Amino acid sequence: MSGTVDHIVGRDVGTGQGLSVTVADGRITAIAPLDLELASTPYLSAGLIDLQVNGFRGLDFNDGALTAERVLALTRMMAGLGVTTYLPTLITASRASLGSALAAIAAARRQDPLCERMIPFVHVEGPFLAAEDGPRGGHPREHVRPPDLDEVAEWQRVSGGLVGKITLSPHYDQAPAFIRALVAQGILVAIGHTSATVAQIQDAVAAGARLSTHLGNGAAAMLPRHPNFIWAQLADDRLDAGFIADGFHLPAETFKAMLRAKGLGRSYLVSDTTAPGGLSPGIYDQPIGGRVEVGSDGRLSVVGTPYLAGASRPLCEDVALAIRMADLTLADGIQLATLNPGRFVGGRGRLAIGEVADLILFDWEQGTASLAIRETYVSGEKYSPA
Repeated sequence: MSGTVDHIVGRDVGTGQGLSVTVADGRITAIAPLDLELASTPYLSAGLIDLQVNGFRGLDFNDGALTAERVLALTRMMAGLGVTTYLPTLITASRASLGSALAAIAAARRQDPLCERMIPFVHVEGPFLAAEDGPRGGHPREHVRPPDLDEVAEWQRVSGGLVGKITLSPHYDQAPAFIRALVAQGILVAIGHTSATVAQIQDAVAAGARLSTHLGNGAAAMLPRHPNFIWAQLADDRLDAGFIADGFHLPAETFKAMLRAKGLGRSYLVSDTTAPGGLSPGIYDQPIGGRVEVGSDGRLSVVGTPYLAGASRPLCEDVALAIRMADLTLADGIQLATLNPGRFVGGRGRLAIGEVADLILFDWEQGTASLAIRETYVSGEKYSPA
């Protein structure tokens, strides 16, 4: 961190023209056009918003030993990668482990203003998922269990009401009633890691489910051609869909087709990064996922198998890859990682007068593999690249 600023200058991601943004008390107070030497001027946009972060560079939210200090370290790391809002994501685990992790995140928010600002709430992915191989993904089978409102109440008690998003599989008979109860508490419900029928997907959406977690992944390798739960979620305009655009979780043509089917306005990107993400190529032993390998291309896989062991690329890379895979404009790619996910965290992700000054300056050229983050501003305070 290097203090607050009064003016931030960069190029508009839509027009490419110069912009001067005035900041006061952590908010944007003015935006004006500016004549610039554009060749050397970075782009300026709202900060990235990542609704699914499990860990990065050896730091893990899910190893059963989370501390407030680690949450702070991960939060600063995210800021250096251009992320100004993110959801720590806790996956399927024992009740004790989930409670301990939630308490650590809550403590970090109490102790540190950056954590409080960047973490609006927590995403719990599971444990109310499908138990079968394939849909379950890397979630430990022994801890998959049916929906339980008493357990959710315990999560809220230990975290001070910090759980704001839950991913579940709606194949359980009690799923519609459970979803309605969560929605009544203000909790976002996402469908994921599921073996549900089309009718069960439709019942979940009618009950209030609003999101699809990393659509196209967390699924059986073999599905009926049609109908199936992927088509059902793509077709339902009441669901916004998250996608992992890392080049591994979805082939380019699949991502492009799914994005077109769901529509740009109802889609968003997530990194879903895990602790080995960002580490040097090599083999690592993980509490979740066991023995995994980070390839020279960034692919994270279970050692000795063709199976993915999670995601390794940060969101700044996924945005650039999404642009390449789906032939998007820079403005479209940025929208998928700012405005669109921002709707689910209180309307963040907008570069507009009156908004909090969560901003990034970055370099980008057509075909590059990442947004090259120069500076990140969280409420007008500058953070150095990670």
